[in-house]
Amino acid sequence: MKLGSIIILGLVLLGLSPVNAQYKVLDKPWVKENTPTRRVIPYTHVREADVMWHRRVWRIIDLREKINHPLYYPIQPIADRKSLFDVIKLGVNEGTMTAYNEIDDEFNIPLTKAEVKETMGFVEIIEQYDDDGEIIEGAADKKITEYESANIVGYRLKEDWFFDRERSIMDVRILGIAPVRLNIDLETGENKGQVVMFWLYFPEARYVFANFDVFNRQNDAERRTFEDIFWKRMFNSYAYKKSNVYDRNNKSFLTPMELLLEADKIKNELFVMEHDLWSY
Repeated sequence: MKLGSIIILGLVLLGLSPVNAQYKVLDKPWVKENTPTRRVIPYTHVREADVMWHRRVWRIIDLREKINHPLYYPIQPIADRKSLFDVIKLGVNEGTMTAYNEIDDEFNIPLTKAEVKETMGFVEIIEQYDDDGEIIEGAADKKITEYESANIVGYRLKEDWFFDRERSIMDVRILGIAPVRLNIDLETGENKGQVVMFWLYFPEARYVFANFDVFNRQNDAERRTFEDIFWKRMFNSYAYKKSNVYDRNNKSFLTPMELLLEADKIKNELFVMEHDLWSY
Protein backbone atom coordinates (compact mmCIF):
# COMPACT_ATOMS: atom_id res chain seq x y z
CA MET A 1 0.00 0.00 0.00
CA LYS A 2 1.31 3.45 -0.89
CA LEU A 3 2.21 5.97 1.83
CA GLY A 4 -0.49 8.43 0.72
CA SER A 5 -3.17 5.77 0.97
CA ILE A 6 -1.98 4.82 4.47
CA ILE A 7 -2.25 8.45 5.64
CA ILE A 8 -5.78 8.84 4.21
CA LEU A 9 -6.84 5.55 5.80
CA GLY A 10 -5.49 6.72 9.16
CA LEU A 11 -7.48 9.96 8.93
CA VAL A 12 -10.66 8.07 8.08
CA LEU A 13 -10.16 5.72 11.03
CA LEU A 14 -9.78 8.73 13.31
CA GLY A 15 -13.06 10.18 12.03
CA LEU A 16 -11.30 12.93 10.11
CA SER A 17 -11.09 13.78 6.46
CA PRO A 18 -8.04 15.26 4.71
CA VAL A 19 -10.11 18.33 3.85
CA ASN A 20 -11.55 19.05 7.31
CA ALA A 21 -8.50 18.15 9.41
CA GLN A 22 -7.29 21.16 11.41
CA TYR A 23 -3.55 21.73 11.70
CA LYS A 24 -1.68 24.22 13.89
CA VAL A 25 0.84 25.83 11.59
CA LEU A 26 4.23 26.63 13.12
CA ASP A 27 4.67 30.34 12.41
CA LYS A 28 8.40 30.34 13.26
CA PRO A 29 11.37 28.09 12.44
CA TRP A 30 11.38 27.14 16.14
CA VAL A 31 8.90 26.44 18.91
CA LYS A 32 8.47 29.45 21.20
CA GLU A 33 8.94 28.19 24.75
CA ASN A 34 10.59 30.99 26.75
CA THR A 35 7.78 33.52 27.26
CA PRO A 36 4.86 31.09 27.78
CA THR A 37 6.78 29.40 30.60
CA ARG A 38 8.32 32.51 32.19
CA ARG A 39 8.22 32.77 35.95
CA VAL A 40 7.96 36.01 37.89
CA ILE A 41 11.13 37.18 39.62
CA PRO A 42 10.24 37.39 43.32
CA TYR A 43 10.66 40.72 45.06
CA THR A 44 13.47 41.05 47.56
CA HIS A 45 12.17 40.90 51.11
CA VAL A 46 12.21 44.28 52.84
CA ARG A 47 12.05 44.75 56.59
CA GLU A 48 10.26 47.80 57.94
CA ALA A 49 13.25 48.49 60.18
CA ASP A 50 15.49 48.85 57.11
CA VAL A 51 13.34 51.47 55.38
CA MET A 52 15.06 54.80 56.09
CA TRP A 53 12.83 56.91 53.83
CA HIS A 54 9.58 56.30 51.95
CA ARG A 55 7.34 58.26 49.58
CA ARG A 56 4.18 57.14 47.77
CA VAL A 57 3.74 58.48 44.22
CA TRP A 58 0.97 58.20 41.64
CA ARG A 59 1.88 58.46 37.93
CA ILE A 60 0.28 58.71 34.50
CA ILE A 61 1.57 56.82 31.46
CA ASP A 62 0.47 58.70 28.34
CA LEU A 63 0.09 56.24 25.45
CA ARG A 64 0.49 59.02 22.89
CA GLU A 65 4.21 59.15 23.67
CA LYS A 66 6.31 57.10 21.26
CA ILE A 67 8.24 55.26 23.97
CA ASN A 68 4.91 53.98 25.36
CA HIS A 69 3.58 52.66 22.03
CA PRO A 70 4.57 49.03 22.81
CA LEU A 71 1.93 49.15 25.57
CA TYR A 72 -0.73 50.45 23.15
CA TYR A 73 -0.16 48.41 19.99
CA PRO A 74 -1.31 46.23 18.30
CA ILE A 75 -4.86 47.59 18.27
CA GLN A 76 -6.16 44.15 17.27
CA PRO A 77 -4.51 41.04 18.76
CA ILE A 78 -2.21 39.15 16.40
CA ALA A 79 -0.66 35.70 16.62
CA ASP A 80 2.34 36.57 18.79
CA ARG A 81 1.38 39.86 20.45
CA LYS A 82 -1.41 41.64 22.28
CA SER A 83 -1.72 45.15 23.64
CA LEU A 84 -1.52 45.63 27.39
CA PHE A 85 -5.26 46.28 27.60
CA ASP A 86 -6.08 43.06 25.73
CA VAL A 87 -3.85 41.16 28.16
CA ILE A 88 -5.64 42.83 31.09
CA LYS A 89 -9.06 41.96 29.63
CA LEU A 90 -7.96 38.35 29.20
CA GLY A 91 -6.68 38.12 32.78
CA VAL A 92 -9.76 39.78 34.31
CA ASN A 93 -12.22 37.68 32.29
CA GLU A 94 -10.39 34.46 33.17
CA GLY A 95 -10.25 35.41 36.85
CA THR A 96 -6.45 35.42 37.11
CA MET A 97 -6.54 39.15 37.94
CA THR A 98 -8.96 40.91 40.26
CA ALA A 99 -10.47 44.24 39.19
CA TYR A 100 -11.18 46.81 41.91
CA ASN A 101 -13.47 49.83 41.91
CA GLU A 102 -12.16 52.78 39.88
CA ILE A 103 -11.94 55.05 42.94
CA ASP A 104 -10.39 52.36 45.12
CA ASP A 105 -6.62 52.38 44.69
CA GLU A 106 -6.36 50.74 48.11
CA PHE A 107 -7.90 47.52 46.72
CA ASN A 108 -10.77 47.21 49.19
CA ILE A 109 -13.74 46.94 46.78
CA PRO A 110 -13.38 44.09 44.25
CA LEU A 111 -15.81 44.19 41.34
CA THR A 112 -18.33 41.42 40.74
CA LYS A 113 -18.50 39.65 37.36
CA ALA A 114 -21.53 41.75 36.42
CA GLU A 115 -19.73 44.97 37.39
CA VAL A 116 -16.64 43.92 35.44
CA LYS A 117 -18.77 43.27 32.36
CA GLU A 118 -20.42 46.67 32.74
CA THR A 119 -17.07 48.41 33.18
CA MET A 120 -15.53 46.66 30.16
CA GLY A 121 -18.19 47.92 27.74
CA PHE A 122 -20.81 50.52 27.02
CA VAL A 123 -24.48 50.13 26.18
CA GLU A 124 -25.83 51.38 22.87
CA ILE A 125 -29.59 51.87 22.45
CA ILE A 126 -30.75 50.75 18.99
CA GLU A 127 -34.14 52.21 18.17
CA GLN A 128 -36.68 50.25 16.13
CA TYR A 129 -38.61 52.06 13.37
CA ASP A 130 -41.92 51.25 11.68
CA ASP A 131 -42.65 51.45 7.95
CA ASP A 132 -43.36 55.19 8.24
CA GLY A 133 -39.98 55.88 9.83
CA GLU A 134 -41.45 56.50 13.29
CA ILE A 135 -39.76 55.17 16.43
CA ILE A 136 -41.58 52.20 17.92
CA GLU A 137 -42.02 52.86 21.63
CA GLY A 138 -40.65 50.15 23.88
CA ALA A 139 -39.03 48.26 21.00
CA ALA A 140 -35.47 49.55 21.42
CA ASP A 141 -32.70 46.99 21.70
CA LYS A 142 -29.65 47.24 23.92
CA LYS A 143 -26.25 46.36 22.50
CA ILE A 144 -23.19 46.03 24.74
CA THR A 145 -19.96 46.93 22.98
CA GLU A 146 -16.67 46.15 24.71
CA TYR A 147 -13.97 48.79 24.91
CA GLU A 148 -10.94 48.02 22.78
CA SER A 149 -7.29 49.00 22.88
CA ALA A 150 -8.04 52.00 20.67
CA ASN A 151 -10.24 53.44 23.46
CA ILE A 152 -7.39 53.40 26.02
CA VAL A 153 -5.34 56.59 26.27
CA GLY A 154 -3.16 55.86 29.28
CA TYR A 155 -2.53 54.04 32.53
CA ARG A 156 -2.25 55.22 36.11
CA LEU A 157 0.33 53.73 38.43
CA LYS A 158 0.51 53.70 42.18
CA GLU A 159 4.03 53.06 43.45
CA ASP A 160 6.19 53.24 46.56
CA TRP A 161 9.71 54.69 46.52
CA PHE A 162 11.90 53.81 49.51
CA PHE A 163 15.53 53.61 50.58
CA ASP A 164 16.51 50.16 51.82
CA ARG A 165 19.34 50.44 54.35
CA GLU A 166 20.08 46.70 54.22
CA ARG A 167 20.87 46.81 50.47
CA SER A 168 21.86 50.49 50.38
CA ILE A 169 19.68 51.29 47.38
CA MET A 170 16.72 53.43 46.46
CA ASP A 171 14.05 50.97 45.31
CA VAL A 172 10.57 51.27 43.80
CA ARG A 173 7.61 48.89 43.83
CA ILE A 174 4.53 49.33 41.66
CA LEU A 175 1.44 48.52 43.72
CA GLY A 176 -1.40 49.28 41.33
CA ILE A 177 -2.18 49.90 37.68
CA ALA A 178 -5.40 51.28 36.15
CA PRO A 179 -6.38 51.64 32.46
CA VAL A 180 -7.72 55.07 31.50
CA ARG A 181 -10.14 55.68 28.62
CA LEU A 182 -11.75 58.71 27.03
CA ASN A 183 -15.22 59.61 28.29
CA ILE A 184 -17.14 60.12 25.03
CA ASP A 185 -20.81 61.15 25.07
CA LEU A 186 -22.53 58.60 22.81
CA GLU A 187 -25.26 61.05 21.81
CA THR A 188 -23.20 64.13 21.02
CA GLY A 189 -19.75 62.63 20.46
CA GLU A 190 -18.34 65.17 22.90
CA ASN A 191 -15.14 64.32 24.75
CA LYS A 192 -15.78 64.81 28.47
CA GLY A 193 -12.30 64.00 29.67
CA GLN A 194 -10.74 60.77 30.88
CA VAL A 195 -12.12 58.01 33.07
CA VAL A 196 -10.31 55.42 35.19
CA MET A 197 -11.92 52.06 34.39
CA PHE A 198 -10.73 49.99 37.37
CA TRP A 199 -7.63 49.27 39.45
CA LEU A 200 -5.53 46.12 39.44
CA TYR A 201 -3.23 44.97 42.22
CA PHE A 202 0.10 44.94 40.37
CA PRO A 203 1.88 42.14 42.32
CA GLU A 204 -1.01 39.87 41.26
CA ALA A 205 -1.02 41.11 37.65
CA ARG A 206 2.71 40.39 37.27
CA TYR A 207 2.01 36.67 36.89
CA VAL A 208 -0.08 37.38 33.78
CA PHE A 209 2.15 40.12 32.37
CA ALA A 210 5.19 37.80 32.48
CA ASN A 211 3.75 35.53 29.78
CA PHE A 212 3.04 38.05 27.02
CA ASP A 213 5.57 39.57 24.62
CA VAL A 214 6.14 43.24 23.92
CA PHE A 215 7.59 44.46 20.62
CA ASN A 216 11.34 45.08 20.58
CA ARG A 217 12.33 47.74 18.04
CA GLN A 218 15.88 46.38 17.74
CA ASN A 219 15.48 42.61 17.67
CA ASP A 220 12.46 40.33 17.24
CA ALA A 221 14.38 37.43 18.80
CA GLU A 222 14.88 39.33 22.07
CA ARG A 223 11.44 40.55 22.93
CA ARG A 224 10.61 41.56 26.47
CA THR A 225 7.43 40.81 28.36
CA PHE A 226 5.10 43.34 29.96
CA GLU A 227 6.59 42.32 33.29
CA ASP A 228 10.06 43.22 31.96
CA ILE A 229 8.85 46.60 30.71
CA PHE A 230 7.63 47.59 34.17
CA TRP A 231 10.50 45.91 36.05
CA LYS A 232 13.11 47.75 33.95
CA ARG A 233 10.89 50.88 33.81
CA MET A 234 11.07 51.04 30.01
CA PHE A 235 8.26 53.59 29.79
CA ASN A 236 7.78 57.31 30.30
CA SER A 237 5.39 58.82 32.82
CA TYR A 238 4.84 61.87 34.97
CA ALA A 239 3.77 62.13 38.62
CA TYR A 240 0.39 63.71 39.31
CA LYS A 241 0.24 63.02 43.04
CA LYS A 242 2.45 62.25 46.00
CA SER A 243 1.46 61.43 49.55
CA ASN A 244 0.33 64.62 51.29
CA VAL A 245 -1.64 65.77 54.30
CA TYR A 246 -4.69 66.70 52.19
CA ASP A 247 -4.63 63.47 50.11
CA ARG A 248 -5.28 65.52 46.99
CA ASN A 249 -3.75 65.20 43.55
CA ASN A 250 -2.08 67.96 41.56
CA LYS A 251 -4.61 67.73 38.73
CA SER A 252 -7.32 69.12 40.98
CA PHE A 253 -5.79 72.57 41.36
CA LEU A 254 -2.97 73.01 38.76
CA THR A 255 -3.03 73.96 35.10
CA PRO A 256 -1.54 71.46 32.60
CA MET A 257 1.75 73.38 32.43
CA GLU A 258 1.93 73.69 36.22
CA LEU A 259 1.18 69.98 36.48
CA LEU A 260 4.23 69.07 34.39
CA LEU A 261 6.42 71.46 36.39
CA GLU A 262 5.18 69.91 39.63
CA ALA A 263 5.88 66.43 38.21
CA ASP A 264 9.49 67.46 37.54
CA LYS A 265 9.66 68.79 41.09
CA ILE A 266 8.56 65.40 42.48
CA LYS A 267 11.06 63.61 40.23
CA ASN A 268 13.86 65.89 41.44
CA GLU A 269 12.83 65.35 45.07
CA LEU A 270 13.36 61.59 44.67
CA PHE A 271 16.75 62.16 43.05
CA VAL A 272 17.93 64.63 45.69
CA MET A 273 16.79 62.42 48.55
CA GLU A 274 18.82 59.46 47.24
CA HIS A 275 21.82 61.71 46.61
CA ASP A 276 21.67 63.22 50.08
CA LEU A 277 21.46 59.82 51.76
CA TRP A 278 24.73 58.85 50.09
CA SER A 279 26.34 62.20 50.95
CA TYR A 280 25.90 62.01 54.71
